[in-house]
Amino acid sequence: MSSDQRNKKVGSLANINLPRRAALGLFALVPLSGLMACGYRLRGAVDLPFNALAITGNPSPPLRADLQTAVLTGTPVKVAINPRDADLILEITNEITGREILAFNSNGQVSAYRLNIRVGFRAFDSAGNEIVPESEVFITRDMDFSVSTVLANDAQIQAFLGLMRRDLAIQILRRVAASAKAPRARAF
Repeated sequence: MSSDQRNKKVGSLANINLPRRAALGLFALVPLSGLMACGYRLRGAVDLPFNALAITGNPSPPLRADLQTAVLTGTPVKVAINPRDADLILEITNEITGREILAFNSNGQVSAYRLNIRVGFRAFDSAGNEIVPESEVFITRDMDFSVSTVLANDAQIQAFLGLMRRDLAIQILRRVAASAKAPRARAF
């Protein structure tokens, strides 16, 4: 085969692939444009309408760190150490972490757990006006367990709990942001 024949063959293959590529591109764009048309968008950063936030109450150190990280990475809001320096006071009233047995294997050994975290909180401004009344967020995750890899499973449990706390921190901040932006009913 001469080089001219090879070039013609390669050129004809490129012409065949061009309509195929265009069709594949169209198939990829149609679902995306449908999602954009219906108003779907990824959740962005939390938009808190405050300048400084203080975290009070008795949160566990990991939850406090996750709340502070969520505030500092996604918003221009500062975290105040002293509640008197804050526009918003987020009080964590309780935090309960639990693990319950979900399933047993044929030998009667645990084969799955359900991890759960429940966090109670309330938020108010520096004047004492309630932004979010006493509320609670709750999250669960199911996890397989193997008796032969107990140490690895303990590390996996800690990793799951860390991800769950981060998710709860963002949920709490989203709820505070939504309540702060909601119109207030006036009492007569």
